[in-house]
Amino acid sequence: MLTNKIKIAELTSEEARQFLNDDAVILLPMGSLEDQGTHAPMGDYLAAEAVALDIARAARAEGVPTFIAPVIPFGGADYFGSSHGGVALSQSTLVAVLDDMFACLARHGLTKVLVINGHGGNVGAINDVSLKWRQTNGMFVASMYLWQISYELLKEILGPEAAAKSSGHGGDPLTSVGLHYYPELLRMDLAKAPPKGQKAMGVDVAGFAALKYAGARLQAPIEAMESAPNGVWGGDPVYCSAETGAALTARLVQIGAGFIRDHVSKRFAA
Repeated sequence: MLTNKIKIAELTSEEARQFLNDDAVILLPMGSLEDQGTHAPMGDYLAAEAVALDIARAARAEGVPTFIAPVIPFGGADYFGSSHGGVALSQSTLVAVLDDMFACLARHGLTKVLVINGHGGNVGAINDVSLKWRQTNGMFVASMYLWQISYELLKEILGPEAAAKSSGHGGDPLTSVGLHYYPELLRMDLAKAPPKGQKAMGVDVAGFAALKYAGARLQAPIEAMESAPNGVWGGDPVYCSAETGAALTARLVQIGAGFIRDHVSKRFAA
């Protein structure tokens, strides 16, 4: 009989030997510690871990023994380095951390792995390490970038116009997900609208690490706080809600658990 424990950190060593076997699927949640808006907790890894837990529970309900590795709380360094109090890892360090984690799991025969990612700055490192492992020993690790998936789901849940009002950094999806999972940590009384007419180096800002000129979008080495001094860009958090968060996470969990059942648990065998 499978243990009720889902987090690997909570297993005893004997339980680990018993349950972390060839059938086990391991989820690796990742996030970051950065400005998520004046109203939201900086640790978006909290959301990634919460979604991963629900995915694991749903996958278990489908008959797949699923466990969660300890969350990686620090994201790959990018333009959010200007976030006060933020902590990030250099891309080379994050690659090394992921590579070592994959190696430890593979050593014990735990090769059914799915990354649950909550930070855009992690994408490159995840891709590099997972490709290396596929090329060197055939271990195939996919990644579920929660917020990229969520932007499309929000259009279905809210409708395109409503989704456009709330979607963006510091808005949806993360604020609604936070209101669903840990409302006591959010301070909606401190929420600020996204800025208008931002400039960096005398040029109009087009987004994070981007400027606009003559209708064109140009990449530029600007800090996130130059684009969004309050951590909000795009959508307005005032339109976010726990109800949206519940509907969104339900879809994310459905997708994640189904992918585990149909592909990860079978090592992507045709």
